[in-house]
Amino acid sequence: MLSARSGVSKGVLVALEQGRGNPSLGTLCRLSDAFGTTLTSLIGTDDEPAVAVVEGDRAPVLWRGEAGGTGVLLAGIQTAGLEVWRWRMEPGEVHSSDAHAAGTLELAVVFDGVLRLGYDGQAVDVPAGSAVHFRSDRPHSYAPADEGTLLFALVVVVAP
Repeated sequence: MLSARSGVSKGVLVALEQGRGNPSLGTLCRLSDAFGTTLTSLIGTDDEPAVAVVEGDRAPVLWRGEAGGTGVLLAGIQTAGLEVWRWRMEPGEVHSSDAHAAGTLELAVVFDGVLRLGYDGQAVDVPAGSAVHFRSDRPHSYAPADEGTLLFALVVVVAP
């Protein structure tokens, strides 16, 4: 049943359960959507304290690009369905994402470079100092739109 709900094959699920696999970010997102929870909740192990400091070097890198880019899950608030990410992408790298659960929203703030957001067959360029928000319950992608390094923060709000 989990395989059907998540779109993750039974073989991959068995390998993960037995500790023989290293799931991709896409697989983790499909599983968290199938469970109706946030990615933070899926990979987290602790209850949420009243105050929590997440040291940058302890935040998990959940995406690595071929040219050295990273997608780091900085923090999340499980009860609010909120995730905060730091993305660094090098020229030529692309991160494609399947549709998330219905009603999921994303907000990206670009600090350096130009973010090319692929969405509904269109490319939307977001320059440094700008932000973009969108419903991420459909396939989407992120990539640098120019030859420089792209730095952006991403906030994901998972629908209840």
